[in-house]
Amino acid sequence: MDQSTATSPITDLPARSRSNSEADTARGDDRRSRDAGALVSVDRVSQRFDAPSGPVEVLSDISLTVQPGEFRVLVGPSGSGKTTLLRIVAGLDRPSSGTVSAQTSHGRPAHGAMVPQGRSVFPWLTARDNVAYGLKLRGVPRRERRARAEALLAAVGLDGSAALYPRQLSEGMRQRVAIARSLAVDPDILLMDEPFSALDEQTRLLLQEELLRIWHDTAKTILFVTHSLDEALVLSDRISVMGTRPGRIVATIDVPFERPRSIVTVRTDPRYGPLYQRLWHHLREQAPRPHDPADARELSR
Repeated sequence: MDQSTATSPITDLPARSRSNSEADTARGDDRRSRDAGALVSVDRVSQRFDAPSGPVEVLSDISLTVQPGEFRVLVGPSGSGKTTLLRIVAGLDRPSSGTVSAQTSHGRPAHGAMVPQGRSVFPWLTARDNVAYGLKLRGVPRRERRARAEALLAAVGLDGSAALYPRQLSEGMRQRVAIARSLAVDPDILLMDEPFSALDEQTRLLLQEELLRIWHDTAKTILFVTHSLDEALVLSDRISVMGTRPGRIVATIDVPFERPRSIVTVRTDPRYGPLYQRLWHHLREQAPRPHDPADARELSR
């Protein structure tokens, strides 16, 4: 099944108390009172894979709490385990140790939908049928899923494109289809793995604004992976910075920009520059550094 239609429950244990190490406190805005989203708790999660040279620890003792309706962004160097953590939260992979739980305000297990990296739409289905795919798997009647798919396509700016195939759409339009498909199953949690990384700058900015609008209207909980510090600051409530070897959370930063927000107001805010520098400081400390040529020569002797 395509990952953007994955909707299996991601919780099998009651939600734990909030992480002390991260100073997870409710932000207190009015979105928290909405009957949407889910509380996500990751408690001391580690992940190890077997390799010919022995076990490789990808994640080590990760704990975080994402509040209902929160937009949380994960940033970190390549190899820090961001996608691995996202897949564990989605229920697509099981951790080697630790637990993940998620529940709605009604106390029921939450379910999520994932928008993966790269192209994820089915090339043999129209935009409408791509969006309706998860609904079809759930047995929703044809007329109802068709109407819902067309409404979601209109919501992401693709009204009039329902009968087109992915080859007839631009990369940005295909990504809008993937987002609409994830929303079609009405998930409590939206998990997004660098969904805009392959897009040109203009399309990327437009989709960031579109995503902010959708998030504001639906109050979904979103866990979003990106390598872009600017994107993290524009979109998120909080940013968790991941270190590498093994992957772990080294810092969590509150983003103070008021909502609703726009890209222009964020970038021109006097707090933007210092926050960007703070994020870059954390990332630079974690990024692999090139070896000194003198050290390389010494090692080769």
